[in-house]
Amino acid sequence: MPGGCSRGPASGDGRLWLARLALFLLGWVSSSSLTSSAPSTSSASFLASAVSAQPALPGQCPQPCECSEAARTVKCVNRNLTEVPADLPPYVRNLFLTGNQLAVLPAGAFARRPPLAELAVLNLSGSSLEEVCAGAFEHLPSLRQLDLSHNPLVNLSAFAFSGSNASFSAPSPLVELMLNHIVPPDYRRQNRSFEGMVAAALRAGQALRGLQRLELASNHFLFLPRDVLAQLPGLRHLDLHNNSLVSLTYVSFRNLTHLESLHLEDNALKVLHNGTLAELQSLPHVRVFLDNNPWVCDCHMADMVAWLKETEVVQGKARLTCAFPEKMRNRALLELNSSHLDCDPILPPSLQTSYVFLGIVLALIGAIFLLVLYLNRKGIKKWMHNIRDACRDHMEGYHYRYEINADPRLTNLSSNSDV
Repeated sequence: MPGGCSRGPASGDGRLWLARLALFLLGWVSSSSLTSSAPSTSSASFLASAVSAQPALPGQCPQPCECSEAARTVKCVNRNLTEVPADLPPYVRNLFLTGNQLAVLPAGAFARRPPLAELAVLNLSGSSLEEVCAGAFEHLPSLRQLDLSHNPLVNLSAFAFSGSNASFSAPSPLVELMLNHIVPPDYRRQNRSFEGMVAAALRAGQALRGLQRLELASNHFLFLPRDVLAQLPGLRHLDLHNNSLVSLTYVSFRNLTHLESLHLEDNALKVLHNGTLAELQSLPHVRVFLDNNPWVCDCHMADMVAWLKETEVVQGKARLTCAFPEKMRNRALLELNSSHLDCDPILPPSLQTSYVFLGIVLALIGAIFLLVLYLNRKGIKKWMHNIRDACRDHMEGYHYRYEINADPRLTNLSSNSDV
């Protein structure tokens, strides 16, 4: 389990002030060197060596990284860093921290003095991140693009993008957010819904109302939680390809009036129902991509087929084909009509074979049972006669008592005989 979410250090501020103090002292010693003796010269040399041992000053490049001030870019790629470098230059606009071992991104992980006011692109993909704490991206007022893809996120705080207190935090400046392939291994999920964790981070505090691109590909999503997109009214591009979505019944696209592209390729969609079709048709600029889904061409597909023939929303709709039932496999959806779409209970071959085998087994058991009855027919007949005689004697006793109780004379006679 990664460490807890604690606020990050002040990014080497103490060391920076020590370095500035050393420079001041060095300048003072140098100015008085003309009237000082030889020992003062040795003192200046000592201070100069001390300054050279201090960390990089603002404007310089952290030791494990590659920097280009002209391109405003810092690359710390595949350096096995366990924390964000403390001495990032304030001019950085594009920061690449890919291929490291960060594990935890604490609150205030990018807080600096002076602040990283120009940082606009932050790439943390493939850095073994397991936990992103509340307020991890605070103090980055110009951040427009954030990539957290290919990290096994066990804990993504609901306030990771909105600050440690969403009620008082300013809206996030993010325009593009990449969260592709961030699903952790099954044994690390801590009995919580991964879909729910991601949804909570997307809708907390309305911080992402300015988001225009959201990528959630390859996360094994089985469903989209209700209202997961409710706080993203500015969304223009939504990528959900290569998940395991079986239905879009519970998610609403109604408020995404600016949506331009919706990628749903390589999921497990079987049919789109009328509610979803109507919402997609109502979006004025959207293009929908539906390739490589296992469409089931039965009577429930009739409305979708009719919609596909009329709409221009779906891109590459001529490539959409049936996957089930077997007799319809690889048939183009646009070539179907109502006579092709029925709901006959056609079983797959494997299931048919299982039922045939079960029937044979039951038939054998029945034959064995009848054979046992035939071989023991005499004993069974005698047993049946004994049961019949016992029942007859029992019923005669009941009949005799009934006659005595029904006739008062027989009742008195029975009483006298007892006396």
